[in-house]
Amino acid sequence: MPASPCETGCVQHSAEVGVLRAGLRAASALSILAAYPFAHIVTPPSRRSVVQRKFAGMLLRSCGIRLRVVDRRGGDGRALFAPSGTGVLVACGHIGWADIIVLASVQPLAFVARADLIDWPLLGRLARIMRVVPIERERLRQLPEVVEQVGQRLVAGERIGFFPEGTTWCGRAYGKLRPAIFQAAVDTGTPVQPVRLRYLDRHGHRSTVPGFVGDDTLIGSVTRVLRARGLTAEVVLAPVEQPGIDRKDLARRCERAVRAEELSDAAHAVLAAADRQLTKAVAAPA
Repeated sequence: MPASPCETGCVQHSAEVGVLRAGLRAASALSILAAYPFAHIVTPPSRRSVVQRKFAGMLLRSCGIRLRVVDRRGGDGRALFAPSGTGVLVACGHIGWADIIVLASVQPLAFVARADLIDWPLLGRLARIMRVVPIERERLRQLPEVVEQVGQRLVAGERIGFFPEGTTWCGRAYGKLRPAIFQAAVDTGTPVQPVRLRYLDRHGHRSTVPGFVGDDTLIGSVTRVLRARGLTAEVVLAPVEQPGIDRKDLARRCERAVRAEELSDAAHAVLAAADRQLTKAVAAPA
């Protein structure tokens, strides 16, 4: 089972806004969450993606979080995961509940997410609208069914986001990208978009305030974010990785892309050597 050593002690204390401002943020966020299902129903299907992105952006701003997108793919400058109707698997590190809102603010996604998210107040209704692919971490025998479902939706041209670490980390430490869901991209020949996500404080330093780890409660985490001053979510779109024929190799390549600015030169050398060994093994006769 994926496990994180991060605890609530990893979450730092930062500059806070006043109680009144935090209350206004909370009221604004609740209003947006309550209004979105109605907007989804009255919007024509062809326009729902645009509406969802706008609502996600408004929700992010109502929580006091700014969005910064850095596109390193060398494309046309449009900060999207993929063109509409093009299937892509989006792999991102996992810090907390705000990650889903941040990624949806770049471009709407369906997500592979914990099954009990469906039962959460307000967020559960939002998850159903976003057609979340539920996964029960305690029932890993169902994993092949989840992989198959993700693959079918990728073939249908959907954008599917997932968090291959399998659990949340504080934002300073991070875990290994697990290869299981990458199999859906390998099976369907779907490219993978690696995403590096981090949260910064008002001084530009890495912040762990949005971390949802250890014994933290959802209410406690939400309150901490609403009271934070000057939070920025930075999304870095790394070059797209082609699926290849081995999910472990694909996971390793995506991990290198996501951690590109955090790994030392020595670590890069180790990963490169591992890639060469894997290439030789795959090319060798059975």
